[in-house]
Amino acid sequence: MDEPFPSQSAAGVPSGLAPEDGPPPASIDFLDYWKAGAREIKTFRGHTHGVWAVAFAPDGLTLGSGGVDRFVRLWDIETGRMLKSLRGHTHDIRAIVFTPDGQTLATGSEDRTIRMWNPKTGEPTKLLFTRYDHNITSLSLSPDGLMLARGSHNKDIKIWEVTTGTELMTLLGKDQYDHHWTPCVAFSPDGLHLASGSDIGKIKIWEVLPSGEERVLHNGHWREVIDDDTTEFRGFFVEDEGGFQKPMEYWIGAMTFTPDGKTLITGSRDTTIKFFEMPQVSEIRTVRGHSGWVRSLAVSPDGKVLMSASDDQTIKLWDLATGRLFRTLKGHTGAVRCAVFSPDGLRLASASWDRTVKLWEGGAEPRE
Repeated sequence: MDEPFPSQSAAGVPSGLAPEDGPPPASIDFLDYWKAGAREIKTFRGHTHGVWAVAFAPDGLTLGSGGVDRFVRLWDIETGRMLKSLRGHTHDIRAIVFTPDGQTLATGSEDRTIRMWNPKTGEPTKLLFTRYDHNITSLSLSPDGLMLARGSHNKDIKIWEVTTGTELMTLLGKDQYDHHWTPCVAFSPDGLHLASGSDIGKIKIWEVLPSGEERVLHNGHWREVIDDDTTEFRGFFVEDEGGFQKPMEYWIGAMTFTPDGKTLITGSRDTTIKFFEMPQVSEIRTVRGHSGWVRSLAVSPDGKVLMSASDDQTIKLWDLATGRLFRTLKGHTGAVRCAVFSPDGLRLASASWDRTVKLWEGGAEPRE
């Protein structure tokens, strides 16, 4: 897990930082760094349609992105050039992750498959799918990079072994009548637990190994609506259910843990972000600021800054300790579907429906 990091102090420091040979990036207070300033430094153009997902390679030198145009695109961060365009998926690419050693790139798609690639050569290495899979909307790697969990438009969660491509386990909830989808999954930093979010806003915590059992069920963003017949639910007709399904107001769009694993953070279609204390999943606070579906959450390496991206076209930075919003990044002209910190925490990348991927940098403005 620790191999990729030592090289970053040299390679990962952006040129815009103050020139003095200061402390290595590990000792940067990211709260101060991102409060000092933030600006857009690059736009990567090449996608022909909205971009769903973006990820940094562990060395911080390349970016991978995927979206509606079905191509996985790899970019050189310094030059902004597109290095490769990987073809294989037949529907929207919804999730993209690099293994910690940087040797494998995994992409999940609405074509119901997960594809593994060699990011250096662009060769496809594995194809993971099962007979009854549905649209894959989220992927999460265990911290050691050995297990890959997927969330989809289905109620089960599957976990695969990355090196062999074998299916390790299927997680199914205790309530056999609960047919709600699990579109969002996130491994805890210790790799022992997996958090999942459902399309109605509920949260589950699973013990991954050895049992694969559901440990906690929390209502999360979900709220019981008293149906008093005065409010009309505009649903959509579902053939196999033989009735109207209510639109999912509290659909969980993003989940992440703080690096110490003590806090779980979730973002929902109800535009709120909630903080839960682990392991008992007790709600600490709810923060509001976005005016659209919260699609992506990320925490800085030191656990002090929370970044959220939303359909309201903004990226917001929050002080994680207090829940206060301290910066809003505007620059995209479409919904921001994904935002991630670079491995060294000094930059962030965002993927948007405006067909671009943007790179942002924090810190004080570089003095000319």
